[in-house]
Amino acid sequence: MPPFDVPEGDPFGPHNLPYGVFSLPGSESRTVGVRLGDHVLDAGAAARALSSPYAAVLSQPTLNPLLAAGRTTWSDVRRALTAWLTVPSHQQTITPHLHPLTSVTLHLPFEVADYVDFYASENHARNVGQIFRPDAVDSLTPNWKHMPIGYHGRSGTVVVSGTEVVRPAGQRKPPTDPAPVFGPSTRLDIEAEVGFLVGTPSPMGTAVPLSSFRDHVFGLCLLNDWSARDVQAWEYVPLGPFLGKSFATSVSAWITPLDALEEARVAPPERTHNLLPYLDDTAEEPSGYDLRISVAINGHVVSEPPFSTMYWTAAQQLTHMTVNGASLRTGDLYGSGTVSGPSERERGSLLELTWNGRDPLELPDGKRTFLEDGDEVTLTAWAPGPDGTRVGLGEVRGRVVPNPSGGVSGR
Repeated sequence: MPPFDVPEGDPFGPHNLPYGVFSLPGSESRTVGVRLGDHVLDAGAAARALSSPYAAVLSQPTLNPLLAAGRTTWSDVRRALTAWLTVPSHQQTITPHLHPLTSVTLHLPFEVADYVDFYASENHARNVGQIFRPDAVDSLTPNWKHMPIGYHGRSGTVVVSGTEVVRPAGQRKPPTDPAPVFGPSTRLDIEAEVGFLVGTPSPMGTAVPLSSFRDHVFGLCLLNDWSARDVQAWEYVPLGPFLGKSFATSVSAWITPLDALEEARVAPPERTHNLLPYLDDTAEEPSGYDLRISVAINGHVVSEPPFSTMYWTAAQQLTHMTVNGASLRTGDLYGSGTVSGPSERERGSLLELTWNGRDPLELPDGKRTFLEDGDEVTLTAWAPGPDGTRVGLGEVRGRVVPNPSGGVSGR
């Protein structure tokens, strides 16, 4: 079957067209690619062959120039790409610039500016509260229903899917030990999240309102916020996550543009508290997304978290992130926080799935409480598309490798 003809029902058909960056065998040159089925289009080469005015932004080693071009250009480029890949008269010109996915190397598709991670799932927040504060009257902190809670991460350790994750080391202090010890984490975890990628910047001293979300955010991708729970538990009082989360954050090689997810937009869960005006989205278009995520360990699916249950939306997170006057930069990435649904099978972290190690998971290759060296975690997802189709999100895959000072079992 010619690569121009994608099988019906393929989640990476012309209704999707996510963006990435790739290189060909034997070449160190990177360029923008667009996925179509099991092929990738050299978008820059195609644009040049068709004398497109978008050749410059598509002939780049990162997505950042396209991101910075703004929403009008994003829409225009998407329309052009759709035509190039669907109009029969373009097939002869376009086909030489389609490469099998198996023949290319995928890279981190954008230069990360800042990285922020949120805590937007009520199910996750309540589970964590019940685990660590079992005697509390309310498992949520008093501020949780009033604002999206987040923290600043480390942009330099955002890595593309497929990058191995070295088991982190740090201080840890079990409750029964008199003093902290140093060594590789024994409670390495994952967090199934969705990352949102900022394109259009904003000036320092101004806030981005809810209504401007789609003017600034280009697209989204799956994100795995690897977490060393034992390091995190000892360090996080009073300032929050630091070394327990800064060692690696894995993202997909493919960025799905928001324009591909129109059919997946949904209203968020009903609010139980009145929101301050800058966060009140009752008069806004629905800004939740119906994304169906799967989490697999060594190929075995252990959870299917639904993103539609997230209490705080990406639009509210963006607004809250800038309400103090903090600027946006092209390439800013922010994570949704762990995605967890109401049932046990929908929890987005091992902390929740095993209830902090109390209830080990039964996997084909043995029990797990937290991750062992050699374990490979894969996140996949899809969303409803037009006319009953599915929009596939690029997977996020990462394998745990031993710390140079010695491996640690997570069973």
